[in-house]
Amino acid sequence: MNLVSNILKAKGGEVLAVAPRATVFEALELMARENVGAVIVLDGEQLVGIFSERDYARKVVLRGKSSRTTPVSEVMTTKVFFVKPESTSEDCMALMTSHHIRHLPVMQNEKVVGVISIGDVVKSLLKDREFRIQQLENYITGPVYPG
Repeated sequence: MNLVSNILKAKGGEVLAVAPRATVFEALELMARENVGAVIVLDGEQLVGIFSERDYARKVVLRGKSSRTTPVSEVMTTKVFFVKPESTSEDCMALMTSHHIRHLPVMQNEKVVGVISIGDVVKSLLKDREFRIQQLENYITGPVYPG
């Protein structure tokens, strides 16, 4: 079973964040530059929201708002689901699936220590399944002793 802490070690724990007062345009620039689909919104070190491409499409574009003048705080998702480093990739997939979300902040001691995406979770699950299959194949075929 793969833990979130292992996923973060493999991908790095960089947290891409913007302040609530940042404009949507500034958040989008950061997302484009870093090739990510969401950024965390931090007020100091406190998690106050998450801003995603989905938020942009539904709450800015479809409502005719300007990305250059609209603050992220006006359109971010404020009900943020998160996981802890000791959570499993299965826990993450269940949470993401049940709430239709693609990004999860990782919280430790009330501080964001990373963010994982659904792609990270799927990669982790596939790696775990491949390992289990290999172990089963080794068990079934057993060691071959010269006769």
